[in-house]
Amino acid sequence: MGIYRVLLADDEAEIRTGISRKIDWASLGFSLVGEAANGEDALELAEQLRPDVVLTDIKMPFMDGLELCRRLRMSLPGAGLVVFSGFDDFEYARQAVGMGVFEYILKPINAPELGEVLTRLREHLDRQRMERRDMESLRRRYEESLPVLREIFYTRLLSGQLQPDQVREKAARYEIDLPEGLWTAALVHVDILGRDELLLLSVQSFLSEHFSLEGGQGRVVLYGDMPALLVRLEGEDRLYHLLEELERLSWLSQSYLGIPLTTGVGLLCRGAEELHRSMEGARSALDYRVLMGSSRVIYIGDLEPKATAALSFGEEDQRALSSAVKMGTPEQVRQMVRVLTGRIPQAGLALHQGQLFLLELVTCLLRLARAAGVEVDEVFGPSFTGAVSISDFSNLEELEGWLEERCLRLHEQLGRRRTDMAWRLVDRAKDYIAGHYADENLSVESLCAHIHLSPTYFSTLFKREVGISFTAYVTQVRMEEAARLLRETGEKTYQVAERTGYSDPNYFSYVFKKSFGVSPSKFRAGLNP
Repeated sequence: MGIYRVLLADDEAEIRTGISRKIDWASLGFSLVGEAANGEDALELAEQLRPDVVLTDIKMPFMDGLELCRRLRMSLPGAGLVVFSGFDDFEYARQAVGMGVFEYILKPINAPELGEVLTRLREHLDRQRMERRDMESLRRRYEESLPVLREIFYTRLLSGQLQPDQVREKAARYEIDLPEGLWTAALVHVDILGRDELLLLSVQSFLSEHFSLEGGQGRVVLYGDMPALLVRLEGEDRLYHLLEELERLSWLSQSYLGIPLTTGVGLLCRGAEELHRSMEGARSALDYRVLMGSSRVIYIGDLEPKATAALSFGEEDQRALSSAVKMGTPEQVRQMVRVLTGRIPQAGLALHQGQLFLLELVTCLLRLARAAGVEVDEVFGPSFTGAVSISDFSNLEELEGWLEERCLRLHEQLGRRRTDMAWRLVDRAKDYIAGHYADENLSVESLCAHIHLSPTYFSTLFKREVGISFTAYVTQVRMEEAARLLRETGEKTYQVAERTGYSDPNYFSYVFKKSFGVSPSKFRAGLNP
């Protein structure tokens, strides 16, 4: 299963040396990658080395082993922890077990005992790794689930629950071919009482077996309690051949199965991403079956003229556009604009009849800008009054370009504001640290309570923007102030330690030497030879 990386922490150098030399790490499946003389150093090394196993003493300066384990449980939740101590103290053992420590060992430590613990720990880690890496099992489960996942996909596709970019991504993931081109949806109503799942599956199988259309490809799925056909056509002229084929299938079903079918057919759409709109038309077409007498195939385009076809900018469209502008890539913004403006010719409307649609779209952008504090002229230009008309554009491409430019401007402004907000938060954090570095209890939790952010989010944000962790930055500020005090005042070392947030002068001296390479006294002496 590979070699597991080990970090050893103990304040006694001879113990560290004994353990490192007496254990045959390689034969046990381990590699000793680091050693630390105290809990603070161990925590810092753990952040850098990301060990699989940490062996730590209980009693160590600056940070004890239990506190180290508590912090490692948050930063390295999968690491195996082994604690040893010279104190036969039940309370230590209880706390260690409560933190998920793998083993608690009493000193003096002998090599055979530690070797047995490491052997059991390796077996434990192997099992964990096997569970995580059993990709073959996961693959089999995924393949077994594919039929269900595809059924869910088609249901969400036809219900309009997928964003345009999700359609292609999920179709590829589920190995579903949805080529570009003209599509239409048809919904099949089984005209008998007592419809059950077996009957629906029978009709689905019948349609899949007998559907044949030159210049078209069809796929039959179950949508709710009815079979649905998703049909790709090579040209608009194929639509009426499709209607003839559906008539033939209705006749065959009645003759061979004794099952009468009524099929509603929606309008053509340009791309599988818009099939939910065609399905809306197919469902509306079926609503006419009571009035249509013996008609078996009902095309919504014959009943509702294109001039009255629905063209609305609904809540789902608002969410999709808002998501693309706020969080998407520039290409996703462009794709969203193309999808929206592309509906105007798809609905069979003259350009000027989409005026309300355009105003609703622009209103959505205005609301987004206002909510983010973006000035309207930064998005629409200084002369924009809020009034825009389709008659201002000579063609659909010009309108699409105008909308795309405004959406991308807003996308850029929102991105800048997110960056500015991050820096404002970092500046507030730095101001807070500058005013509280002398407090030994200063922590990321106390800071986050002040600025009202979660510690996890703040830690990620701070390191991303500043380049170092919160702890490292606080140490840097404290050390800079300590150096200044040593240069400019005659205060004792313990006084400088207290003024920079260290109640333990020894730990202060340790951190100072680690930062500057010399002790505080030698640092001061070097300034005054």
